Amino acid sequence: MPGELFPRERSDPAPGAVLLPDWLTFAEQRELVAACREWARPPAGLRTVRLPTGGEMSVRTVCLGWHWYPYGYARTVVDGDGSPVKPFPPLLGTLALRAVADAYGPGAGAHALDHEAAGPVAARPEIAGAAGYAPDVALVNHYAEGARMGLHRDREERVDAPVVSLSLGDSCLFRLGNTETRTRPWTDLELRSGDLLVFGGPSRFAYHGVVRTLPGTADPELGLSGRLNITVRQSGLS
Repeated sequence: MPGELFPRERSDPAPGAVLLPDWLTFAEQRELVAACREWARPPAGLRTVRLPTGGEMSVRTVCLGWHWYPYGYARTVVDGDGSPVKPFPPLLGTLALRAVADAYGPGAGAHALDHEAAGPVAARPEIAGAAGYAPDVALVNHYAEGARMGLHRDREERVDAPVVSLSLGDSCLFRLGNTETRTRPWTDLELRSGDLLVFGGPSRFAYHGVVRTLPGTADPELGLSGRLNITVRQSGLS
């Protein structure tokens, strides 16, 4: 947040989870908001997800690269208009590779990326899939006021590569739980616009969700109502 007396620092809220505050520049945030508007247009645009239980998610979602539905992936919007899913954007691929490298060391992510490091730093060995990370799917979730996300695990992928999460717009209270149950222990984090959260290794299959959003906390110059979350993953699908 502009004007803060003490800048927020990098933190490791759980083994394998890394929070990098203000990771995106404001220009990058604006670029992503504009891109999300284009990705949200039909066909294969923003949709409300209906769960097998008959309930509906309060967030609205658009998928890129592969179409996610409860609980699998497809090449078409099988639970919507049936259109082919939009391709995975190079913009998100570049950002996700940079994110994994910044979170776990220059040896992670894309080996071709340049990093201004004091010396060679190897990828953290406990983070499965960090070296050679190859993202190919993204979910863009829009949280209007009052929307939330129940605790869940991202387990439809066929690999255990890290998950990259980018926040835009309103802040939220994000709950990072454990890998066994939806109950405690968990850690609550405030995620603000521009923040990067990467979770892999021991936290890759942790339960997580959004307890609530904080309306009115976004910079008005971003031109976004509510919160956008872009989650980038490696599917392991061919």
